[in-house]
Amino acid sequence: MSTPLDLDPFAFGGVPAPRPAIGMGQWFSARASRGAHRPALSFEGRTWRYGELAGEVDRLATVLAEGGLKPGMRLAYLGFNNPMFFVALFATTKLGAVFVPLNFRLTGPELAYIIDDAGAHTLLADSAHHAVLDGVRESLCCRAFWNADGKAADPARWPALADAVAAASPWTAPAAAPAADDVAVIMYTSGTTGRPKGAMLTHGNFWWNHVAELYTMDVMADDRLLVFAPVFHIGGLNVLTLTTFLKGGHVVLQRHFDPATALAALAEHRISTVFAVPAMLLFMSQQPDFAQADLSALRLIMCGGAPCPEPLLHLYNGRGIAIQQGYGLTETASMVAALTAEYAATKIGSVGHTTLLTQVRLIDSDGGEVTEPLARGEICVRGPNVMRGYWNQPEATRQALGADGWFRTGDIGYRDADGFHYVCDRVKDMIITGGENVYPAEIESVLAGHPAIAEVAVIGAPDAKWGETVVAVVALKPGHTLGLDELQAFAGERLARYKLPRQLQLVDALPRNPTGKILKYKLREERRPA
Repeated sequence: MSTPLDLDPFAFGGVPAPRPAIGMGQWFSARASRGAHRPALSFEGRTWRYGELAGEVDRLATVLAEGGLKPGMRLAYLGFNNPMFFVALFATTKLGAVFVPLNFRLTGPELAYIIDDAGAHTLLADSAHHAVLDGVRESLCCRAFWNADGKAADPARWPALADAVAAASPWTAPAAAPAADDVAVIMYTSGTTGRPKGAMLTHGNFWWNHVAELYTMDVMADDRLLVFAPVFHIGGLNVLTLTTFLKGGHVVLQRHFDPATALAALAEHRISTVFAVPAMLLFMSQQPDFAQADLSALRLIMCGGAPCPEPLLHLYNGRGIAIQQGYGLTETASMVAALTAEYAATKIGSVGHTTLLTQVRLIDSDGGEVTEPLARGEICVRGPNVMRGYWNQPEATRQALGADGWFRTGDIGYRDADGFHYVCDRVKDMIITGGENVYPAEIESVLAGHPAIAEVAVIGAPDAKWGETVVAVVALKPGHTLGLDELQAFAGERLARYKLPRQLQLVDALPRNPTGKILKYKLREERRPA
């Protein structure tokens, strides 16, 4: 898609200049050609250098193209974290096709809905997930099926992709040169309030997110990034991970998140950067050897997905590690705002300033702009990182993305007098009790400081008198007990009375999605009156 010269950032003196290769398949090939010898990716005892990984990408591109995958078509990938995920991502985009990562926690019918909604031509799945797909395979729209790992499978139904790649010749045609607003990835949202929606993320969305991360987090060529968050999710894929590849750094990939294994890897690989959600950091800190673990190489923990409790921030700060909190969404290709290390201790709880080229404004329930410091409103985002829209859902796109480019996030936030942003809660999670707006995240941050509490979620429950009442759902640390009176006394020192929990419910563990976010809708459903 062309741009008028007077608006063309790559026109100099009125003469169009060659546009930079910002297509995902383009820039990865360029990076590999400029540092083929550098370690790119380590996984379960093996390390691929950039040249080796690029060779895998080129041969897979040949296999996919010969199988009928053409520009604009969709390739779906289902599996645990594995190097083949990235090989498939770069090969797909090199052909000008669209990559669709799938959530491995979904059931067969849920996966079938997404695969068919996306109209996927090709499906790659690791052997651990063949059974769930076999149950719905006959109804799928896919034309090609591949086994994405080297483990035993039914070769007639799931031919081994690794064998085909090994036998293929490298793709020699030039990489597709997409426009900035051509779709690179369709990433489906969690669908906690209905059917999942496919956020169309463009090559430009990803590129400008990389630029923002380079400026905000100083990603360096000698960084070693540990990735244990699931890469089908925007956080695992595009918070630091792709930017580290772009910069020529070294990604250490783990198949699953395991707190003991993750903690050991930090020392073994001299990890310098990590992205994690607060629950992952909590579980690592609960390991018996956490206090003795060698974290001396770790310079940056980027934390997102949920507010990081103050006790956890102080715990890692005590180890000399500043946790940088960030804020982003699938629909914004990840980063919207980030708190730089210099403010980590003085602006606890803030997600910092907006990233480069991204704008944020707050609106009230009538759509008016909220400008007063500390006044709450719904967060709206505009910038080159904001999605093109939802796949096949024009009405949902219209509701979320205005003609002026502002995306309504559904999150509530405010900014302080210094311009630092804070995220309070989801609009749908807000509790209205006795006419007062109560934000669960505020209560959770206080309750998390109680010495008996391992994890906590606050939800609203129907109440005949007040409309809703505040409920604390708590998982206790081993060997501890807790009653409602004690909890109210503890919280009452920092919270107004109308914010105090009126019910306490103890559970063994809180339900979470694959990235560690607490599934509050499940808590509400479980406690909904019959």
